[in-house]
Amino acid sequence: MSSISSMRNISVGNYFIHAVLHNAEAQGLDSKQLLNAAGISPELLSQANARVSAVNFGRLQSIVMREMGDEFLGYGPSRYVIGTWTNMCYSVIHCATLGHMMARYCRFYQMFEWGLQPRFEINGDEAKFVIEHGNTDHVIGHYGFELIMFNLHRFCSWMVRRHLPLIAVNLEYSAPAHAEEYRHLFLGQAVYFDKPRSEIIFHRSLTELPLEQTEQSLQRFLQHPTLVMLIQQYREKSWTAQVRMIVNKRLIDTPGIEEIAEQLHLHPQTLRRRLAQEGSTFNELKTQCRHDTALYHLGRSNLSIESIAQRTGFSESSAFTRAFKSWTGMTPQHYRRRM
Repeated sequence: MSSISSMRNISVGNYFIHAVLHNAEAQGLDSKQLLNAAGISPELLSQANARVSAVNFGRLQSIVMREMGDEFLGYGPSRYVIGTWTNMCYSVIHCATLGHMMARYCRFYQMFEWGLQPRFEINGDEAKFVIEHGNTDHVIGHYGFELIMFNLHRFCSWMVRRHLPLIAVNLEYSAPAHAEEYRHLFLGQAVYFDKPRSEIIFHRSLTELPLEQTEQSLQRFLQHPTLVMLIQQYREKSWTAQVRMIVNKRLIDTPGIEEIAEQLHLHPQTLRRRLAQEGSTFNELKTQCRHDTALYHLGRSNLSIESIAQRTGFSESSAFTRAFKSWTGMTPQHYRRRM
């Protein structure tokens, strides 16, 4: 299993920063203070293409939850008080199988008769997490669904130490402007909109997987659960993750897809097809790796702009500056000054 530190340069889009802060100001909280506390420049809020490190995003979400006293960030008609998630984790940690854990997970949240509630069902070869509306007319925003479904998928993956492969993610609302981000939320799995109900579908056989976590590992997980779920990688990697790892190791002289395919013992066209099945392309992955690595070094090192340009695969700092401005709406120098 890769260490968390090896994935520290993963980033998330500006949409998620706005989503976490969406209900905070209604409770009298100052967004700028929350962002500064998380190490995020408030100026990035106005940059539509800006991205921030997963580390800082995880810190922001934890801070906002604590300040609001609500683990659901104000998206429900009532709060999930701080400690709800921890109690759920301890209620499922001694389950024998993933299916047992999933059923108990749902029963725990069904104790709350409002908001969004998960229900576990098995139908033929499919097992499903169905997200139901509780006894409320409260309109829950997109991030409310995203938060619950992301946590479900990533927590289950952590419990069995592998990214849980999905048949589909169905959402009951139309594709939002940030729909592109769903490929990162659900690790390239198929996502469909305008469905009759919101649900996560996977193969029934996965419910027999034994849980591999213990109460001791849970204690470590609970120190930074959001961050772990955002960036944790496992031995069984998707093709996207394998390509990303190779590119990240060789950004200075980024190899082409032909060389990477040879390293993975695949034909280039086969690799392209497998990446497409996971919702990725080689050029997108190369850009993401450059982007995320640049953000990491600008925020956490004293390297010169020229050195960062070289480390991210650009032969000239001017080309790096143009690319960075297209990603974030500001120059690398400007970004660094605002960190």
